[in-house]
Amino acid sequence: MNRIVDTYSAFLSFWEKYGGRSTTEKIDGWEKEYMSAWPELLRKQVGDYEDMGMDWKSVAEDRVFPYLGERLERMSRARALLSVLIDQVHASAEETFARDLDITYVIYAGLGCGAGWLTELEGGTAILLGLEMIVENGWTEEDSLRGLLAHELGHAVHALLRGEPDLSRGKGPLWQLYAEGFAQRCEHMIMESETWHAGLAVNPPDWLDWCEDNRVWLAGKFLQAVAQGEDVRPFFGSWYEIEGRKHCGHYLGHEVILRLERSSDLETIALLDDVDRAVTGVLEEMITEG
Repeated sequence: MNRIVDTYSAFLSFWEKYGGRSTTEKIDGWEKEYMSAWPELLRKQVGDYEDMGMDWKSVAEDRVFPYLGERLERMSRARALLSVLIDQVHASAEETFARDLDITYVIYAGLGCGAGWLTELEGGTAILLGLEMIVENGWTEEDSLRGLLAHELGHAVHALLRGEPDLSRGKGPLWQLYAEGFAQRCEHMIMESETWHAGLAVNPPDWLDWCEDNRVWLAGKFLQAVAQGEDVRPFFGSWYEIEGRKHCGHYLGHEVILRLERSSDLETIALLDDVDRAVTGVLEEMITEG
């Protein structure tokens, strides 16, 4: 079962009124005249930045609102495609995993928190689809949007298996690598091909080949970052990169899951207890094997 909450018409009404105003006025109007209709969605976005010790209005002013005008046409295209693709990919996920998935899909224009975001909303499981980040990543074609939906549904399957609506109990960089890898594995299963949506558009054409050629180096760099308490956002965030390539954590996490599958089934992997130990062991093995 799925439901779609499409807020884009409300966003366009806001933009018609505020599009020609200053960035500060746009941000204020976005908060008070558009997003105020969905207060929990607003709180989640603001809270996401607060949890990272960041001022959401500064991020909005620097990274989001100056670019919305030039992205409107592509945001509208992505919204139209999502309206069709959600039902199709949702049905494929239910068939692939033989499970009913009760999910609310929210299409919105937000603060750059993510193109896709599995979370809990109004007491249920939700997948938030941020049009501003979908466009920034260049995921406006059918193949990349299908992959994005399948990836977020992979997170939803993982959460369902663990009994956690939004996987919120997991913490830390090794958990993040594990969770993104699990979702990437599910994306391929749902799509019945290695879609790698994260490697499309925003990355060089050789993204996958480069990741494969540098697998050992990526594993070592990730373990080093964990050991030294460094930021691992370059592996995951759309605003960060490694050697000019984004989302390399999707590839590395997928490699971790594939190696865990050598001795276990996917459902057992979904229920791993000591995730940090298991993931660290696989990364060390990856380095040793070369």
